[in-house]
Formats: sequence, structure tokens, C-alpha cells
Amino acid sequence: MKEILKELIQFRNDRDWEQFHTPKNLAISISIEAAELLEHFQWLKENEDLTSEKRMEVAKEMADIYIYLLMMSNDMGIDLLDEAKKKIKENAKKYPVEKSKGNMKKYNEI
Repeated sequence: MKEILKELIQFRNDRDWEQFHTPKNLAISISIEAAELLEHFQWLKENEDLTSEKRMEVAKEMADIYIYLLMMSNDMGIDLLDEAKKKIKENAKKYPVEKSKGNMKKYNEI
């Protein structure tokens, strides 16, 4: 992750784009890219698979989201991996296996 972040920062610096990469703008960009990702699934039937061409497009949208998220976490001084580990532990407490296995109810409903 550090290697790709280094490449991203170099890419951004070479273009003098840091001035545009405020947390607000990056958060908006993440949301926009997430909406573009959703478009690929919008009218699919429940068990319908994507074509290989569509999967490649989905992969590009996912990469866009990942890139913006990496840049935002870097700029805000947030260790994304550490935060993900904390969130997994938090979710494990909210959704204990014995109450939530095979159940899609929200934690406050189980």
C-alpha cells in the first residue's frame, strides 16, 4: 500500500493537483465514483452475472474509489489499515456470531 501511495502522491504532485484534493473534494469524489460503480449493477437481475467487459469497467470504478480513499486517508493522517482492523473488532462486538449468523438484521434489532 505504501508503494502505490507513493506513486499516487508523485502523480498528484507532478500535476500540482494537491490544491484540489481537500478532504471535502476527495469525499465527494469517492461518492461520485461509488455511484458510477452502482450503475453497473442497477438493472441486473438478482443472480445475473456481469460480462467480462463489464467486470473490467467495475474494476476501474473500484480502483478510482480506492485511489481517492488512499489519498484522503493519507492527507488526513489516518492509518486506513489500522482503522479497518478496529472496525472489524467493533463489528464483531455488535454482531456476535451466535446472534447474527445467517441473519441480516441490524445490530440493534438482534
